[in-house]
Amino acid sequence: MDFQVENAIEIAWNPSSDQNLKAQAFDFLNQLRSDAQGRQACVTLFTRSPKCSEVVRLVSLDVVNNSIQTQQLDAGSLTHLKETLLEYIRRTYGSGSQDQIDPPSLQNKLTQTLTFLFIALYQQGWESFLDDFLAQTRLQNNGSRDNIAGVVLYLRVLGSIHDEIADVLVTRSGSETKRNTELKDILRARDVPKVAASWQEILTQWRDRNDAVVEMCLKVIGKWVSWIDISLIVNQDTLNLLFQLVGRTNSTNREDKVRDAAIDTFTEIVAKKMKASDKIGMIVFLNLGDIVSQLIASPALHDLRTTSSYDTDLAEAVAKLVNNVVFDIVKVLEDNLAPAETRTQAEQLIQSFLPLLLRFFSDEYDEICSTVIPSLTDVLTFLRRAQPLPPAYSAMLTPVLNAIIQKMRYDETSSWGNEDEQTDEAEFQELRKRLQVLQKSVAAVDQGLYVEILSNVVGNTFQTLDQQGGQMDWRDLDLALHEMYLFGELTVPNGGLYSKSQPSSVAAERLIVMMSKMVDSGIASFAHPAIQLQYMEICVRYCSFFENQTGFIPQVLEHFVRLVHHTHIRVRTRSWYLFHRFVKHLRAHVGSVAETVIQSISDLLPIKAEVPSETADDDMSSDESDHSADAAFNAQLYLFEAIGCMSSTSTTPVQTQILYARTIMDPLFSEIERNLAPAKAGDAQAILQIHHVIMALGTLAHGFSDWTPGNAATAHNAPLKEVSEEFGRAAEAILIALEALKSSFDVRTAARASFTRLMGVLGVRMLPLLPRWIDGLLSESSSKDEMAMFLRLLDQVVFGFKKEIYTVLDSLLTPLLQRVFAGLAEPVTGTDDEIQLAELRREYLTFVQIILNNELGSVLVSDSNQRFFEPLIVSVTGLATTVSSGTGNLSASRLAFSVITRMADLWGGPNVATLSAQALSSNISPTPAFPGFDRFLIERFHPICWDVLGEPSFRPATDAQAKQVLNEIAGLEQTIYMKTGDMFIQHLRQSFFPAMGIDGTDFIRSMTTSPDRKGLAGYLQAFLRQKG
Repeated sequence: MDFQVENAIEIAWNPSSDQNLKAQAFDFLNQLRSDAQGRQACVTLFTRSPKCSEVVRLVSLDVVNNSIQTQQLDAGSLTHLKETLLEYIRRTYGSGSQDQIDPPSLQNKLTQTLTFLFIALYQQGWESFLDDFLAQTRLQNNGSRDNIAGVVLYLRVLGSIHDEIADVLVTRSGSETKRNTELKDILRARDVPKVAASWQEILTQWRDRNDAVVEMCLKVIGKWVSWIDISLIVNQDTLNLLFQLVGRTNSTNREDKVRDAAIDTFTEIVAKKMKASDKIGMIVFLNLGDIVSQLIASPALHDLRTTSSYDTDLAEAVAKLVNNVVFDIVKVLEDNLAPAETRTQAEQLIQSFLPLLLRFFSDEYDEICSTVIPSLTDVLTFLRRAQPLPPAYSAMLTPVLNAIIQKMRYDETSSWGNEDEQTDEAEFQELRKRLQVLQKSVAAVDQGLYVEILSNVVGNTFQTLDQQGGQMDWRDLDLALHEMYLFGELTVPNGGLYSKSQPSSVAAERLIVMMSKMVDSGIASFAHPAIQLQYMEICVRYCSFFENQTGFIPQVLEHFVRLVHHTHIRVRTRSWYLFHRFVKHLRAHVGSVAETVIQSISDLLPIKAEVPSETADDDMSSDESDHSADAAFNAQLYLFEAIGCMSSTSTTPVQTQILYARTIMDPLFSEIERNLAPAKAGDAQAILQIHHVIMALGTLAHGFSDWTPGNAATAHNAPLKEVSEEFGRAAEAILIALEALKSSFDVRTAARASFTRLMGVLGVRMLPLLPRWIDGLLSESSSKDEMAMFLRLLDQVVFGFKKEIYTVLDSLLTPLLQRVFAGLAEPVTGTDDEIQLAELRREYLTFVQIILNNELGSVLVSDSNQRFFEPLIVSVTGLATTVSSGTGNLSASRLAFSVITRMADLWGGPNVATLSAQALSSNISPTPAFPGFDRFLIERFHPICWDVLGEPSFRPATDAQAKQVLNEIAGLEQTIYMKTGDMFIQHLRQSFFPAMGIDGTDFIRSMTTSPDRKGLAGYLQAFLRQKG
């Protein structure tokens, strides 16, 4: 059997083995896991001498581990396994011979096996577990732990035991937690004191002889300290050893893993849960403040701080210790029930630890800074709650805020805009966001101090700029501008900078001064892209400043005009967006310089479409790092919108507006004309050029007028007649291109985007063009997704022009619905298709609903569309009765029932019956809007309700969407009753329910007496539950 198992493992893990043979080997090994004879063979293969290959021994142990974990072994088998392995360990690790010990991978697997045996037998069966392993740490019985192989295995086992029974980061079942608690209790009572003593002995024996053993021992102490008696560690003998290790130096000042591990041990000691008074007492007893101060003053952290030899691992370890200590101090300060003496000690400690905390917070390495951010956050949260602040606490804020501000600065080694350093840049910006949160916390504690310090930082920087000019370090300027940008957090959310032409607050007043200094300082000409970009961002953020200080606008516009031509692509494309934002916000004040600005940026307007190469990077990239031709064009569109904004100010004469529009549009028309023939022939570049031109025309139109038809808030922005006529040329040009290229997805996409933008500038002049838009945008090539999006646009048109649209809608409704029905009837071939079909159904039903809700329902039954009424009803009722589990079916059903109910209400005539608590007969004859619709309600609309109720998959009791459908059904049934009265009741009693073979008395009672649909829906849900 041993040979078979060994052979199977060798075959299974040999890359050159035959695949069929390999599969057989794996099958054999899987069966082995439940075979007692096979398990025994695995034990033998692991322990035999001479040793098998490493892979055979590793797999053999894995089979053994599996059998222990899955509890396949009885007590006798476990005992036999224990004795076999213990004999192997004594032979291999107890002899002191380094030649015999297993390689690290096998030691890890053996440690795992021994840990599983510990869990199974320590309570009963292997009570001497730790004694047996401790015995392997000595070569002679002379008291010293001098067998390195035995010591390493012993420490490995201790670490593994902690990981298995005490690691709080691992989620465990209730039974495992209970078992682990019992094991820890037994360990504490039986073995922990001798284990703690062994750590002292191992540290003493090996501290000057083998750093790897010492580091390993320290890590085990750090693990176990969280759940054993703290006095076993915090005693003079152990502490003396730890202090020596923490304070040890080496002449090379290289990384010292032992020192780092000793500091980590103190961090774990501090992290141990205990009463507040005990924790503060321990921090004082350990004298951690002095230890940290000495470490900070050590060459590794002080002399070498600004060199490449700086020990960042040591700094991070000490920072982690400081973070834990400060966390515990703050916890005591926040505890109102803490004893007065403890509180006084905590107050003294926070004063002494804050400088240590800020030393690591201000470290040049962001990883070290980030280590102490949690405890600094805790400090600021405590101070925010401790109002009014005692002087001792107030004094803490200034150094904290100064440290935060300084940490916001780019460090000396960093550069800006370097493609190779994008990751570093992103990480720094992420750190800035965390620092911003800290700054806001300081402002929440003492806003006056925050305003004062920030004002000084910015003011002093501008003063230095005056003195040094272009020689000034860009990093200092960037810091001041970044702080200016953040300063708005105090002013902008509170209603802006001004209130009745006066500064709205002290912070606003300071910011206004900063803005004036910034614009006058000439900073926009500082030759660093980061500064120029920040300048524009700030001008846009604080546009309200320029509304009040209009004299600065020409100067800033001049800066923008220069910066939109920047050579750095990141600055240039971002500046196009910011220029648009600035102009849009201040459009009322820029009319006088519009012509000059338009001429100055006209060289940026020519469109040059670039077809992306097949090898183009498809990775998602942020806006800031995306320098593709597509991203550049999207940014270029902002220039067209900005020109539209500037050209259409109320102070600009209409003829001048038209002149501006024509100046921009005529070259675009020429581009369409020039590219149309090659585009029709399939030239990809020409098609993309036309796409770009159409997008530019639409965007320019949007800049001229963002008026929304039907929106009372923008009614005063309705476009001038002459401007609308001019943009009629743009619509015509786009339609010519669309009609010629309607098979192109890109052209349809651009035309659809321009349709919605042109609507704001064309107004009612858009309506006569609708049939051509529909013909182009709903072509045979259009996807269901495109149809759905266009129907959504038509919703806006119907809503916006409900008074003027009837005639146009009447003529285009039938061809429109024919296209939509064709889309609805297309076969579904996958998940994406299902989603698109659900979206098209929803938009189609919403479109019909909007027609009905905007007093345009008569268009559905007009002479032009009469023959299409029946297919419309069939499609809507078909969607209402489709309640199976497909994507979006229930949502469409609910909407369809809502549409049907609206039709019943509109065309059913006046109510002839009322809903009341007492069932009342109604003999008044129905008078529908057109003859026979009362019978139509009963014979066509009513049965679909019961078709859905009879569907086995329709379960409103357990499905929220089905419940919504049920509510709509109840609403429709009650509407039919109110429109037809006794005629409906007689039909139910004499025809409908008898044909179904059920007694409908209770339904009729609930329908006629429930005051609203909710009551009837409740009855129907109970009816379905009873039936099902």
